[in-house]
Amino acid sequence: MDLAGRTVVVTGAGRGLGRAFALHAGRAGARVLLSARTLAAARRTAEEVAADSGARADAFVCDLADPATVRAFAAGVAARTDRVDVLINNGARYLAGPDLWDADDEAITDTVASGATGTLLTVKHFLPLLRASEGADVVNLVSSAAEARNHRSQAHPAFYAAKAAQAGFADVLSHRLRPEGIRVISLYPPDFTDGDPLDPTWDRASRTADDPLTARSVLDCVLFAIGQPRDCFIRSFHFEQL
Repeated sequence: MDLAGRTVVVTGAGRGLGRAFALHAGRAGARVLLSARTLAAARRTAEEVAADSGARADAFVCDLADPATVRAFAAGVAARTDRVDVLINNGARYLAGPDLWDADDEAITDTVASGATGTLLTVKHFLPLLRASEGADVVNLVSSAAEARNHRSQAHPAFYAAKAAQAGFADVLSHRLRPEGIRVISLYPPDFTDGDPLDPTWDRASRTADDPLTARSVLDCVLFAIGQPRDCFIRSFHFEQL
């Protein structure tokens, strides 16, 4: 889709799906402002975006579990642009282990803070820039772990808790921001295969009904949703699992 002239912010863009979002936003003509937990990772992706598409890309450090860095990220973006058209809340910590004792207290706290509090604070501090857009979209990468009675993942209970909180926040936010014309779109993917948009296999990966969900398909869902006319408010994407 064409994002020429639009400003896109991506969290958790140092690797994986966040990096893929940043690269595709650049290819679609957007100005990209991205963050990662380390500045080195963010700068690496920003350099890849610029080299790949020539798009302008700015890098920021943001640890979603640290409110001060969320505020600094939003302030840094505000110093470079007067609006944000698309905010992609991709960043969040994953924590493995089905038993509560599979993770220490610090890891549990960090997981819940990054996935739940981090998403809330990111939207809070970017909201003035979103309101300055003629038609803004907030995209939340949640997880099928947030769906009721979805127990298939071997993720830690803290991850389930973080994603459930993120889903509840996104649901009420969609209702409350709709009168302003701001769309809030949430995706609930199961585990999916990752990929590298800079690798030729990205365009050749099999995506049949017998294949597991791919990062490319998740990204395509986002592009479809934000590409709809402004009278179309798609609240969520839920995926069948193999």
